[in-house]
Amino acid sequence: MTDEVIREVEQFLYREARLLDERRFHQWLELFTDDVRYWMGARVNRYPRSSKAIAILSPNRYVEDDLTREDELSILDETKETLAARVARLDTGMAWAEDPPSRTRHLLANIEVAPGEAPAELKAYSNFIVYRSRAESEQDFYVGARQDRIRRIDGKLKIAGRKLTLDQNVLTAKNVSIFF
Repeated sequence: MTDEVIREVEQFLYREARLLDERRFHQWLELFTDDVRYWMGARVNRYPRSSKAIAILSPNRYVEDDLTREDELSILDETKETLAARVARLDTGMAWAEDPPSRTRHLLANIEVAPGEAPAELKAYSNFIVYRSRAESEQDFYVGARQDRIRRIDGKLKIAGRKLTLDQNVLTAKNVSIFF
């Protein structure tokens, strides 16, 4: 992986964050491939096999990690079509959870770029903090990790897949109406 490619991916992800913070959602949608899967899970409380804290009758409940699996209930499981529908709804003025609109700040850190599974694809791993404020006193922080599958199409980078894992396992926000 060359430094040039790493820098290109970093700048691409930073630009995406800026588009979201500036509420330029139609331009943001253009950064995705038509076959994108945009998925968000959370941490879950599971007991490791070595745990002596509790006896669980079902051995299937013991696991070594605390990540939501893709076959379990997720917070978001979107396609480009559903993302576009959410953006279109914001345009109607009838999205009450976003009236007045949220103010967001997307912070990305620890970006790592690796070769993807296909020749035209890259993997980008990063950590994020999204700060959301709305109205007079609503404030929320979302903290977690991202795994992006980035595909080069006609010389341009596009997001072909995004897997987000929130570190919180209980959300105290009134809704999840923003984009990550």
